[in-house]
Amino acid sequence: MLKRNSRRPRSRIFQTGRASRRREEACAHLPFSGAEKKPTMASEASSVGDETSLSTFSQPKQASLAKVPSEPCLYDFQNPVLQRCMEQITYLLMDEIPKAEYVSLLNDYVESEFFLIDGDSLFITCARELTLQRGQNLHFFYLVERFLLDLTSKGAKYFIVFFKDVEHMYFRNPDFLSLRNALIIHLRKNTEIPIHTEFLNCLESSWQQFLQDNYPYFLIVADEGLDQLHTNFLHVFILHTLSKRVNIVLTSGQESDAIRVYGYHINSLFKYQTHFKQYKKNLEHYCQSLVKYWKESGTKVCVFLCGCPSLDALAGKAYRKFAQFQKEIKDLRYVVCIITCSLVLETHMQVLERPTSSAKSNEKKKKSLDEKTVLTLEDVGDLLRMYCLSVVFLHHLPLSQRSRVRFINACWNEETLRFMQQYKLCEFHVLQCLATQALKNVDFSTLPDLSDDLLLKNIAFYYGLEKGPGTPFTPVIIFLGPDDDPVVTSLKKQKEFDELLHWHSGKPLSDDYDRTSEGFWEKKDPWALRQNQKLQTFQRFYGESLEGTISKKIAPQPDTPKKASPYATKSKKVQKTKAEIIIEENQKRKRAEEERKEERRWSALSVTIENNIKENMASGIKNLEVFLGKCQSASVKCSAEMAALNVCFGLWTEHCKAAGKTEKKFNIAAEVMRRIHSLIENYDHKDLLKETDFHQIAKCLWYFGFDNLAASLKYIKVSEHERKELKEKHAKYAVGMGSSRFQLQYMGHYLMREERKDPDPRVQHFIPDSWQRELLDIVDNNESAVIVAPTSSGKTYASYYCMEKILRDSDESVVVYVAPTKALVNQVSATIFNRFDKALPSGIALCGVFTREYRHDALNSQILVTVPQCLEILLLSPHRQEWAKKIQYVIFDEVHCLGGEIGAEVWEHLLVMIRCPFLALSATISNPKHLAEWLQTVKRYWQHTEAVIAQNSNHSTSVKKGVKVKQSIILLPVVYEERYNDLEKYVCSLNNDDFTIHHYHPCAALTVDHIEKYGFPLDLSLSPREAVILYDIMVKAMTDWPRANELDPEQFFKDKMVITKADARTYEKQLKEELEMWIKHGCSEEANRVLQLLKPQSTFSSETAMRKQFPHFVDKLKQMDKLPALFFLFNIKEVERLAHNVCKFLKEKQSKKPIRASGKEEWLTKKCKKREKYLMAQNDDTKVRNYGKQLVWEAELDSIRKQLEKISETPSDCTYANEHAVDEETLTKIFHRLRFSRKKIELQDLALRGIGYHHSAVDAKGKQVVEMLFRKGFLQVVTATGTLALGINMPCKSVVFVQNSVYLDALHYRQMSGRAGRRGQDFLGDVFFYDIPLPKIQKLIKSNVPELRGQFPLSISLILRLLLLASKADDKVDAKAKVLSILKHSLLAFKQPRALKMLKLYFLFSLQFLVKEGYVDREGNTTGFAGLVTHLHYHEPSNIVLVDFLMKGLFHKLCQRSKEGPHAFSQDVMEKLVLVLAHLFGRRRIPAAVLNSRRTFYQSKVFLEDLPEDFAAALHEYNSKIKENFGQFLQIVSTMADMQQEYKLPLSELDFSSKKPSDSPLASHLMSCDEGRTAVSPFVCLSGNTEFDLLHKGSVNNVILRTIGINGANIPVLYSKICDNQGRMMPLNAYVLDFYKHGSLTAMEQDNSIHEGEAYACLKDFGLVLRVISVSLRELCDKEDDNVVCAFEQLSRNYWSKLGVV
Repeated sequence: MLKRNSRRPRSRIFQTGRASRRREEACAHLPFSGAEKKPTMASEASSVGDETSLSTFSQPKQASLAKVPSEPCLYDFQNPVLQRCMEQITYLLMDEIPKAEYVSLLNDYVESEFFLIDGDSLFITCARELTLQRGQNLHFFYLVERFLLDLTSKGAKYFIVFFKDVEHMYFRNPDFLSLRNALIIHLRKNTEIPIHTEFLNCLESSWQQFLQDNYPYFLIVADEGLDQLHTNFLHVFILHTLSKRVNIVLTSGQESDAIRVYGYHINSLFKYQTHFKQYKKNLEHYCQSLVKYWKESGTKVCVFLCGCPSLDALAGKAYRKFAQFQKEIKDLRYVVCIITCSLVLETHMQVLERPTSSAKSNEKKKKSLDEKTVLTLEDVGDLLRMYCLSVVFLHHLPLSQRSRVRFINACWNEETLRFMQQYKLCEFHVLQCLATQALKNVDFSTLPDLSDDLLLKNIAFYYGLEKGPGTPFTPVIIFLGPDDDPVVTSLKKQKEFDELLHWHSGKPLSDDYDRTSEGFWEKKDPWALRQNQKLQTFQRFYGESLEGTISKKIAPQPDTPKKASPYATKSKKVQKTKAEIIIEENQKRKRAEEERKEERRWSALSVTIENNIKENMASGIKNLEVFLGKCQSASVKCSAEMAALNVCFGLWTEHCKAAGKTEKKFNIAAEVMRRIHSLIENYDHKDLLKETDFHQIAKCLWYFGFDNLAASLKYIKVSEHERKELKEKHAKYAVGMGSSRFQLQYMGHYLMREERKDPDPRVQHFIPDSWQRELLDIVDNNESAVIVAPTSSGKTYASYYCMEKILRDSDESVVVYVAPTKALVNQVSATIFNRFDKALPSGIALCGVFTREYRHDALNSQILVTVPQCLEILLLSPHRQEWAKKIQYVIFDEVHCLGGEIGAEVWEHLLVMIRCPFLALSATISNPKHLAEWLQTVKRYWQHTEAVIAQNSNHSTSVKKGVKVKQSIILLPVVYEERYNDLEKYVCSLNNDDFTIHHYHPCAALTVDHIEKYGFPLDLSLSPREAVILYDIMVKAMTDWPRANELDPEQFFKDKMVITKADARTYEKQLKEELEMWIKHGCSEEANRVLQLLKPQSTFSSETAMRKQFPHFVDKLKQMDKLPALFFLFNIKEVERLAHNVCKFLKEKQSKKPIRASGKEEWLTKKCKKREKYLMAQNDDTKVRNYGKQLVWEAELDSIRKQLEKISETPSDCTYANEHAVDEETLTKIFHRLRFSRKKIELQDLALRGIGYHHSAVDAKGKQVVEMLFRKGFLQVVTATGTLALGINMPCKSVVFVQNSVYLDALHYRQMSGRAGRRGQDFLGDVFFYDIPLPKIQKLIKSNVPELRGQFPLSISLILRLLLLASKADDKVDAKAKVLSILKHSLLAFKQPRALKMLKLYFLFSLQFLVKEGYVDREGNTTGFAGLVTHLHYHEPSNIVLVDFLMKGLFHKLCQRSKEGPHAFSQDVMEKLVLVLAHLFGRRRIPAAVLNSRRTFYQSKVFLEDLPEDFAAALHEYNSKIKENFGQFLQIVSTMADMQQEYKLPLSELDFSSKKPSDSPLASHLMSCDEGRTAVSPFVCLSGNTEFDLLHKGSVNNVILRTIGINGANIPVLYSKICDNQGRMMPLNAYVLDFYKHGSLTAMEQDNSIHEGEAYACLKDFGLVLRVISVSLRELCDKEDDNVVCAFEQLSRNYWSKLGVV
């Protein structure tokens, strides 16, 4: 039969010649329909039947393959009402999609975050992948698994859902239908991913219940389906999901790098709930009608293709065939193939023998068959034989051989296409049988490889064409051949580039440091010096708000031998001299005098403090604590504490007498017990407590009912009978619980911490803890450390001790403080000015600052505070090495930014370049040991390098004047996990316009499954009160708990008088271990009950209502004494709006109050004006004559003003400002900073009410004012974004999370919540969740912080900067050592030798590119425009493309003058110039779906126009050069791939390489293409892809071998047009050009969908790029009036003038 097929004319299977021209349009998009363009699966279409079935409605992107005949009919979903409903929903979504934020999706949720993937969106996204040829099943499964593995490897947890109703849509595309079914079975059988197929659709009640139970964080879904109907269904799905408070992530535009996945994220808002409720009934009707239509279409397809009257009939046939098949065949492919072929033959006979009702219809039928020929039974038999042969090949051939399959440039004819659809429909039903039957011993590993369309075409091509005579076959293979780099060998040596002189003109050049604006303080004129003094005065004032006045005069110390440790034990007892004895006696006399002074002071204050305690206990105790903190006499302290005990005890007895039936307030009793704790712990061992004192303490304990504790005191001896009598006598004063429970439950935050009492001479202002002393020792020993400790724990103090040490050592040594943000730079520099004062030689400053915007004293200061990018500029500068050698210590604050999204590689470069000791500080690193181990290898490198340098030359690494500092290579990880203050969490819910605040127990965030898999999170700690709650719930959940009595607080602590914080931690640990044991030993139900009982019962409230009631919530916090508070949310607009709403609420509240003394106020005002007028009118003579009268009038005027001030002052309940915290003079001084601020009036008005806001769009002075007033206690309410999360010192009593956001992740949560609880002021911090869903709260609490993982460390610009350093450095030995350190010590390649080899190759090919393009000569010297490229290194590859445009003369062609003068260039030239630059430096993508929207834009064009033709051609040429160069790189680096893994599917790890290559001549002939496939995944080769496809738009990640560790983002290609993974264009946002035209930030938000604050930051960044380009070109240019230089300068002036206005 195969031989018969070989003689068949080619037109019977393949379309060729004239016969195929009739179907040219239909086949133009089919596989291999053209020699030039390889098709994609997204565009390929196989059609069967007629097109009339969908003629009644619009389907502009029809992807249907089955055009079955049907009668015209009107379905319900075509009803005009439903159509309008769908149009409105589509319009709503098209309005929201442009506002979608492009964010990192998996930020920091490692173990707990859970989201959903719509299976059909995943299916069509991968099925439309540009590199996939339709019919290549194994390639399709590879794409799906690669996508899922990318998520899984980054710690994602997800479910995949396939709706049953959507299945009916695919009957119009039988090949998709079969493939979808195979995918579902494969994911279920061969992977561990949870797959859900039990839901009909998204409107089903069970689906809604599923969302409610699991609350996924977001849903990944497509915004466009296979056709318009499917798109409408997806839009309904999206709207429904958003209405259920689940966020949406679009499949369009998703990208990933080494550690993150990025996508367009739409946040769920309350308005979506409103919209869904409005359209709910219509949507339900629409979906029901749509599904009905799909079902009917499926039936017609079945009739048309298989001759069966219904799908059920065809399914019945398949089940019968399956049941008859009894053979045990191991390969599932054979089973499916045999049963499907049998079913196809049977159904095809029915099609051929389809009965007709009359002769007329028979004639009509015959005519129809003539017009559209159906394959004969013989043809079908031949095709099935070839199909079976292809399956045999699949079984026997390894993937390594199959990946060499030939590329066939031909397509199936129409009849064969119809037969293929028939086969796939039958195959679907066979797979359904497999899925529903309980089969044993079935291996599903071959399910992804059921068929191979390209292999089948090769077989058919061979037997139909090649085997015949005279048909020689030569396969057409497109590949990227090897290149011997003739350009490199023929390159002419160009002039060298150096940072000192331009290579042609000889003009002096600047570097990035020189280009940074210097402040007035670096100028020497009198005005500048005066301004400098003002700045330093303000810096000290700002620093005082941070730490108070603690300035220390530093004097350099001579280099003396190190003294023995003061803590060392003396081995010999030394006899005291007479002088020493006299000194001791004098000191005793002095101490006695001091004690008498303290006693007199206490005598004077005692009555006042005691009265304060009686009037307001909290305020009085605070005054007492202030006195105790200043008092140095232990005996006086003891007396004061006893007095306070007596007063508090008196308050308790009075309270109990008055309480009656009301509940007792245990805060008074807790204060009594706190005094008892303090007395016993602090004074008993000093014998300062008298017998009467013990009796008084015992009396308090008797009254409380703590007879067990009272009986254990000194001097207290009572019998058991007396104990009972005393207990009964004082019953009404008892607290009603045991002493241990009371201590844990009501005074847990007062429990005594393990604090050292012995002062450290190195620290003046506090007594450091043991771990803090360890840090000081590290600094003393010149060692390095990675320090991980909670926020506000005091880890930063080691930084300032390090600075002090460097300042004392010499006048020339330098310490560098690296902060992640400019705000933190300002804070640290102010702290330094406040802390230190040192007389320095002329020209040397104490502290300098260097940021991208400004610098002062950066290179002539002993302490430099900077951001990472700026320190990198200095360290990589060839002519700043002398300064770099002075650095003795570097402090990296918030070093977890090493794992951040932006700038992470810069932190890595700094850590490996510095050779001095360093401190790396962070509160949120989960793998500090791994980080320390990597850094230790860097330390060893520098030790070895310096030893080699010392041996080979006299090269010195010491600082000037030969001062050598002994450095240690030891690097220690210091981890301290204990917070000083406990944090308690609360959930807020709105109930009838009133707030209910529920305590949220941390264990409520856990599940049994989570504890079983991961245990308790390391930083999930309980307050003592929460430990007691956990115990009580455990007793309730398990009534027969064996250890209930043992872990009862009263038994566990056994009459312990003073329970410490450490004791409470031990108790907490025991309870956690017990709960884990329950789960381990089969008591999961009881454990689950514990966790469920701990969950709060909060009610859901609408987002609108919560926002409206926000001011009332703030007022409630004030009533609860929970202010000051920080309110965190992530929308700048909302930050400002909520602050204004609170202020408005207070003003309205004040306006409703009755106006007091209004008549008197009016009379006093008139009188005041009269007196002022009289006094102003007095001349000198009159003043002398009426001197006495004038004094009286002035006094009277002063009195009137005071009365007016008192009358007009804001009532205390109408302001949150603490007027006692700041005096009028200080307030005026602070407000003076706002005099030039845009927000002056707004911020000042809010501040006077005790309110402020803080976000990135507020200018630096405005933020400083808010920070200072909040720290001083004047502001009590501040709304803020994440700008306060990174290190800014703004401790508060409470932190409130106001808004759910994708940015609210585990890292931000810990950084922000750490602000709650001010050490020294609050013993407990409170965290409130306001309008945050409970599931999100659970995820925040139980999520681990991310592990630090390395980013890809290299780029062409970095390599060029390294070459510039190595070739032009003043000290080449030192420079080369730095360069090698960066190249050798990548965190990405740490313990990864394959990755290290890959990075070496990347360096070599980048170097080759630089040589080809003339940036570097053969000796490695930088030439040409290398300087401009390095100055714009932030924007690779746009910086390289810009220079390419310059060198081609395109800017000279564009920039033609229209007149002379400063505005010589026309507006049209300027706009075209902005257009080009926007394509390079303003690249902000818009989701593809927006192009189909009907949005109205008012001022902006929004979509950026294409590049001018000549620029576009140049860009294409540049990309071609990159493809040539880096294509070779990918070819070579692919040799390092792990081919054992490459032949496995990524996620399921199904192996397709186990077989030996076949020696069949036919197989060898068909699989004969070896060239051009080295770097391409063998799975991708199955679709005919070659290395030519490697660098096609967006295809690198899906084509390249996955184990080599290269991502598309690492290849410096710049595409002007980008398509998403469905082939749709994603336009660039024209925000830069739009702003240049209209200058409106409001339009940026209204039209361009960018918030004003974010838009301003982006526009400012673009302005800085313009400034760098114009300055660089001016330096490089020989001609003063060069058109390009002048054009850029004019553009820069124009642009900054527009930006200055807003």
